[in-house]
Amino acid sequence: MKFFKYIFWILYRIWFYILVAIPIIILFPFLLISISREQWYPFFFKLARIWARFILIGMGFIFKIKRDQIPQKKASYMFVANHTSMIDIMLMLVAIKNPFVFVGKKELAKIPLFGFFYKRTCILVDRSSPQSRQAVFLRAQRRLKQGLSICIFPEGGVPDEKIVLDTFKDGAFRLAINHQIPIVPITFYDNKKRFSYIFFSGGPGHMRAKVHKFISTKNLMIEDTRQINEQVHTTILNELLG
Repeated sequence: MKFFKYIFWILYRIWFYILVAIPIIILFPFLLISISREQWYPFFFKLARIWARFILIGMGFIFKIKRDQIPQKKASYMFVANHTSMIDIMLMLVAIKNPFVFVGKKELAKIPLFGFFYKRTCILVDRSSPQSRQAVFLRAQRRLKQGLSICIFPEGGVPDEKIVLDTFKDGAFRLAINHQIPIVPITFYDNKKRFSYIFFSGGPGHMRAKVHKFISTKNLMIEDTRQINEQVHTTILNELLG
């Protein structure tokens, strides 16, 4: 029985990468056009949401998004969520309709085909480089000024499987305070169970997410960063434990 499980997990992982590639190949000309100018990013974002939904459905995930509050159109936000899986990217794209830009680790740019568009549309960060982190801050500022939102997984790297929720880095909250934009905490309940970074694991099933009430940064100062960080962390942790 265990032998068949391992066969399933191998085929399931291969199927995931096939699903990642198929829409990119089909939509390739439109994707190329959409990334040729920064002001066309909202069009790219719509295509990315189609890509994400295609993958989730193809993997057999029955996703359900609960929203305590809905983002307003043409408003900028800082979206933050717990991070346990590659599927986090797809579920975030499905959960949020407002065009946003990911701040993500540069290692994902090495993935064939996906990486080509990833490095041209996301803000890449090398966590080991202070210069890279400063460059991320400046690029995020420019995107916010264009009316887009930003999405950051504040845990940074994916935590150990035994850790429910790792500590949050301050970058997302400092950026939100600087630009006085609301912070939107989001909880992903099932992503680790459905498709973690452990190769021999996962499978189809329910995949739930919750968009929590927004946290205002109006009139906050940089000195309030740690307090907001802890507030968001507590919100998501309590939801995961509950």
